[in-house]
Amino acid sequence: MLRWLIVLVAALAAALVAALSGVTAGYAAPPHVSDQDKAFLIGAHQDNLAEIQGGQLAERQAGKQSVRDAGKKFVEDHTSLDEQLKRVAEKLSVDLPSRPSEEQQAELRRFAAKGGTEFDRAWIDAQVKDHRDTLNFLDKEISTGSSPDVKNLAHDAKPVVREHLNLVESIQSGE
Repeated sequence: MLRWLIVLVAALAAALVAALSGVTAGYAAPPHVSDQDKAFLIGAHQDNLAEIQGGQLAERQAGKQSVRDAGKKFVEDHTSLDEQLKRVAEKLSVDLPSRPSEEQQAELRRFAAKGGTEFDRAWIDAQVKDHRDTLNFLDKEISTGSSPDVKNLAHDAKPVVREHLNLVESIQSGE
């Protein structure tokens, strides 16, 4: 009789666990995202916004056709990268800012005040530095990030950023 009671209690406990897990499954909490992954999503989004705006400036204000073409490519590529990033951020319930950082906005204002050769030199020099920094930012996320979705974003963005760096370095060296 005691054995039968133990079996019955165990069966009821198992049924209760199954029922509760079914009830709570529809109310799943958003996935946990580490502070590093959040910072990456926010920083990469702001970088994309700055690259898009800077590329638009290059299309309008550059003196050389190669710089205007690079600006157009940056607008297209960073718009695409940012669409992917926004989907991941939404999936992970990470709120993104609506504009570049204050520092990036100040840099964009400096570019906007220039034109022709002066713009070309300033913008290309900044792009070389920014894309080198971005490659380091991507490498850090790839090696130490927590979220597979965020790490995949960084991994997928790396060849695009490398291509942009190669492009601006070739323009900088006069090739």
